[in-house]
Amino acid sequence: MTDTMTTTSTWAIDASHSSVEFAVKHMMFSTVKGSFTEFSGQIVLDEQNIENSTVTVDIDPRSVNTRDEKRDEHLRGADFFGIEQNPTMTFVSTKIEADGDDLKITGDLTMNGVTREVVLDAELNGRGMSPFGMEVIGYTAKTKINRRDFDMTWNAALEVGGMLVSEDVKITLDIEAVPAQA
Repeated sequence: MTDTMTTTSTWAIDASHSSVEFAVKHMMFSTVKGSFTEFSGQIVLDEQNIENSTVTVDIDPRSVNTRDEKRDEHLRGADFFGIEQNPTMTFVSTKIEADGDDLKITGDLTMNGVTREVVLDAELNGRGMSPFGMEVIGYTAKTKINRRDFDMTWNAALEVGGMLVSEDVKITLDIEAVPAQA
């Protein structure tokens, strides 16, 4: 009888080498990008069966940065993130499917007090030792959501037709993670 052991490793997102960004269309023809500067997360990686792995990410919506403080304050308010009632955003994976280095990570995204299932298209960028002797792993994950699905319905009609802010939001996570401290 052979004893099969599952080897898992736990990784912490290194926020100083990672980013959580979003992009929306403004006035239907230009793109405005923003980011969150405060976030954390964990990857529990099943080394022998990636599909048994899990991902969690916590984002502080107060840290939104679009390089325009007036816009950032509006985003923090009740029209968008509603930070007074909803001080965190979370993503918790529920299923991971692998195709080589490409992954489909399905999970529950909670934002503005609303939870919806989303699918992240992710890719393993690499894994290795840093010059400082620490193992690191890197992933990029992307998705597109409709902000109305998260009760973010504020908008303004344009005189020439259309709306000021698109409903679609593109989200990109560039993640570097290091072994979690026990």
